[in-house]
Formats: sequence, structure tokens, C-alpha cells
Amino acid sequence: MKKLIYILLFTCCGVLQAQQWQESFDDALTKASAEDKPIVLVFSGSDWCAPCIRLKKHIFDSDEFKAYALEHYVMYDADFPRKKQNQLPEAKMNQNKALAEKYNTKGYFPLVVVMDKDQHVLGTTGFVARTSPEKYINTLNKFLK
Repeated sequence: MKKLIYILLFTCCGVLQAQQWQESFDDALTKASAEDKPIVLVFSGSDWCAPCIRLKKHIFDSDEFKAYALEHYVMYDADFPRKKQNQLPEAKMNQNKALAEKYNTKGYFPLVVVMDKDQHVLGTTGFVARTSPEKYINTLNKFLK
């Protein structure tokens, strides 16, 4: 019985984690409009950008942030991996490049863009050393006021 409970917990947690990040920016826009939530657009280099990796590990992958984001944000990761084995499908890479041309013209990594459901930029931030998920959530929420 305990084994079954653990399997169900891991399955449910995996589903929640998968649902946190939208598969495409169009999906993020649709969800943001339907649920009246802001979009958190993250420009990252998942396999080469040390601050990006730390931001994901210490903030975005934390249980506190995941739980809060699931209820309050629509998340999209515009990732730009460099290693061949991590390359994205061409359509997704092209979408991410188009987003970078519009929202990350200076090429900062990581760059976190908070926007409303109509794609109006409310604010930007990046990696903040020695911050907690709670403080990072507060930083994002300052843009929403």
C-alpha cells in the first residue's frame, strides 16, 4: 500500500511540474487569457549559462515557487541550449528566437520578463544571488501592482 501511495505522489508531482511550464508561447498566451494571469517569460541557457542553471535549481524548481506559480503565473521558458544533445525542435527554437528579438534585444541571460495577458511588459529581472523563492516571488509580484 505504501508503495502505491509513493507511486501516486510521484506521478501527481510529475504532472504538476509538467503543467507549470507551457509547451509553447501560444499555449502560454491562451492560458493567460483564459485564467487572467500574468505571463512569466524566462530567457535561459539551460546547458551553458551558470546563473540560469542556478535560478532554475534554487528558485523555479523549489516546491514553494512551483506551488505559487501554478496558482498565480503562466510560465514559459525560452531556452537557448548550446549542446547538440539538448537542441530544441526547430519550430520551438524559431519561436524562442522571435521572442528574444522582441523582449530580449540585449541578449541578457537569464532574463525574466513579466507581462500581462496582452503581452504588455510590466517589468524585468534576472538572477539574484542569495535570494529565496519567497523573495523572488515578491520581486515578480511588485511588477503586478
